[in-house]
Amino acid sequence: MLTTTTTTTEQVKPEPRTEPGAWRTARTYPRASRRSCSASEEAIYTPSWRDKRNQLPQCHPTTPAEHLKEPLAYMRKAQASWEKRVLKSLNSMSTELGVPLARMRPAGEQKDLTNKWNEMGTDEPDLSRFRPVYAPKDFLEVLISLRNPNHDSSEDMTVKSHWGLIQVPLNVRDIPQLRQAYSELNLNNGQLGIDDHAHVHPDLFENSYVQIGKKVVVEQDSAAAQQYSRRGCPTGLRSDLWALTLNSTNQPQDVMHYEQLKAGVIQHDLLVDYLIYKDVKLTASNDDYYFVFEDFLYQVMLCFSRDTAVLEHFKYNSATPPKSYIHGKVGNEEFAVLYPPNGVIPFHGFSMYVAPLCFLYNEPSKLYSVFRMMYIRYFFRLHSISSSPSGIVALCLQFERLLQAHLPQLFYHLRQIGAQPLRIAFKWMVRAFSGYLSTDQLLLLWDRILGYDSLEVVAVLAAAVFAFRAENLMEVASLASAEAVLADLSTLKVMPLIQIFLFATAI
Repeated sequence: MLTTTTTTTEQVKPEPRTEPGAWRTARTYPRASRRSCSASEEAIYTPSWRDKRNQLPQCHPTTPAEHLKEPLAYMRKAQASWEKRVLKSLNSMSTELGVPLARMRPAGEQKDLTNKWNEMGTDEPDLSRFRPVYAPKDFLEVLISLRNPNHDSSEDMTVKSHWGLIQVPLNVRDIPQLRQAYSELNLNNGQLGIDDHAHVHPDLFENSYVQIGKKVVVEQDSAAAQQYSRRGCPTGLRSDLWALTLNSTNQPQDVMHYEQLKAGVIQHDLLVDYLIYKDVKLTASNDDYYFVFEDFLYQVMLCFSRDTAVLEHFKYNSATPPKSYIHGKVGNEEFAVLYPPNGVIPFHGFSMYVAPLCFLYNEPSKLYSVFRMMYIRYFFRLHSISSSPSGIVALCLQFERLLQAHLPQLFYHLRQIGAQPLRIAFKWMVRAFSGYLSTDQLLLLWDRILGYDSLEVVAVLAAAVFAFRAENLMEVASLASAEAVLADLSTLKVMPLIQIFLFATAI
């Protein structure tokens, strides 16, 4: 268990603050007159889906809560084991470096931090001794080792099924099923990311599509905003449409909540703060697109670590928030606090979930609110072990199945030379491609994640990238060569790749 030698419960516990969930009720939206809607507008305003995000299944009332969050015992066991490993790494770092998990900042240090809040990147602490708690490649090894003890792999599996690294029996969609689920992306529909860049007159698609988007924003219809995002969001409307889809507001209560989190950062110094500083330095600060947002990233990430409202997502997350105990009181629940307060230990690359949003929101409180909603709805699934269709295990399996089914020669070739495709693609998927695609293309991808309320499109794009570079990959003779072919994705166009892979691939 985590222990701390220099803190008290009062010091580690977050200050009482206004929780957004305590005051915010379900947003109501005006019912617009739809009598004169065009066919395109009808598709937006009469969605065929129902909002079932992160709802736990209906089960017997005596079913344990952890079984509702994750029904498969071997997944729960693997997640618990992974959590212990991460906690041990964090605890060891605290002991080795002599840095407490949490401490009250002296008055002078609080004043200094307050004064430099908007330019923290110019005076960060010495980070040379700190290391990320884990990297995506460490997490991948855990996923590769997953096995269902009740499943006989010799049954109902083809030889091809054993080619991949993920060997768990989960249901993932094949291309015919994906075509049906993502029908709005078919070749006959206009798409932002394709038709606005082609030599097509704006009057044929773009202008009318933007007008519909403006109408959705004016009417503040969250369901319509989500449906609209399936075909992409115009640059000028994206920030409003995303906030609307996520039900993220920037009311005085939200601003006050952000200021309370900021006060918590100024008052207390946490070990995870150094992990955040280190991660930003190793990733976003070295990225041509995101280095200018370094200060924003520090502000948002440090506030996020103190936000107890994030704990709500553990009701449907297979993970469990870690605990810390007062020194000498290990195991005594009366002296236990959640550490960090939001229950999320940052890992290498975590800040890249925030970085793309900096292009959309220039007000820290609004940026923070949208990021938090993106995290508790989607991003947490990319570093938790679960059987969810949007979970990282299912995404990895789906990627391998798509590649095996439609490019078997390529898959076999890469496997034979020791270049398993998943070992290359995993780093893309665990970050939802942040830091790998150009920002405009990444935002088009994230449009579809919000629009379809699923991370499934991430696995589809990963397979599409391999298909696009298949000819070159068939010529490589080593893992290093394969990685070199796929090293730079910044010139790729997301929507043409996804569209061609889903709707122009022979079945």
